[in-house]
Amino acid sequence: MERFGTLSFGHYGPLGGGRQLTAADSMHQAIDLAQGMDELGVNGAYFRVHHFARQQASPMPLLAAIAARTERIEVGTGVIDMRYENPLYLAEEAAAVDLISDGRLALGVSRGSPESVVRGYEAFGYTGSEDPRGADIAREHFDLFLRAIDGEGLAERDANSPFGGGSGLQRIEPHSPGLRSRVWWGAGNRDSAEWAGRVGVNLMSSTLLTAADGRPFDLLQAEQIDAFRAAWRDAGHPGTPRVSVSRSIFPITTAEEEMYFGGRQDGDQIGVIDGIRSTFGKTYAAAPDVLVEQLKDDAAIAAADTLMLTIPSQLGVEFNLRVVESFAKYVAPELGWRSTRG
Repeated sequence: MERFGTLSFGHYGPLGGGRQLTAADSMHQAIDLAQGMDELGVNGAYFRVHHFARQQASPMPLLAAIAARTERIEVGTGVIDMRYENPLYLAEEAAAVDLISDGRLALGVSRGSPESVVRGYEAFGYTGSEDPRGADIAREHFDLFLRAIDGEGLAERDANSPFGGGSGLQRIEPHSPGLRSRVWWGAGNRDSAEWAGRVGVNLMSSTLLTAADGRPFDLLQAEQIDAFRAAWRDAGHPGTPRVSVSRSIFPITTAEEEMYFGGRQDGDQIGVIDGIRSTFGKTYAAAPDVLVEQLKDDAAIAAADTLMLTIPSQLGVEFNLRVVESFAKYVAPELGWRSTRG
């Protein structure tokens, strides 16, 4: 593990006791937290994307705002649901954020996770899927998106246009060179990870895997990562792809943290998602020295270059920044972390 950041679900709504966290609160707090993490040398701030839910749903304005107020931290998504996206518009937005951030975008995309509505992407106008989960739409959109960010001409120039004219095919603008190397595919199984390796994009391994054969989650995930890298090599892609995993990790250093997370440490969980029996990773919550030893034994964390800490964003900036700072101070250096501040 060389890098770490936070993965926020961006929940908002009632907090209990008459308190309310609004959508505006959630976004402003995300910006403030990212600024604080940038000062600490944390490597990334990443956001889950869920439509029809009280969570982040349109991440590009948020990422642009964070990019404009920070210097080093990577800004990204984990992940954008491609079933809902106009691939050419997404290509324009992604290039714009990548340019604003000077190449600090980490754009995680995928087929998407289970929704709070039935086939919500159809309400966005994307119909005709022959797959009950819309995977065919996601792959089609992703293919066109990659062609667009690669600079392929996609629309015939108008020779009579007062805005330049010409002939041949015009690419999407703006264009950000190198953006493809900052695109990630979110994979919840081995087949999807191998596909990402063949395509030549980075891997965001999911918080769950659609496999349950009795082996620990970290071993299943490490096997998935190995399969991804093998597919990348076999496809002949140059360079080394990046890989991220996410975990719920809470260093307990105060009585308040003990109150929230003491006793929360548990083992892997087995459940059913999208009708498939799946394995969910454990929660780590302990004193920093205990965490170091536990995380060194996590095979997937050892295999990945980036670790995303899922954070309880509803608890506010001050609390989450303290959790992140404790991890950066007491735990991450023992795992090989490289701060953006050297």
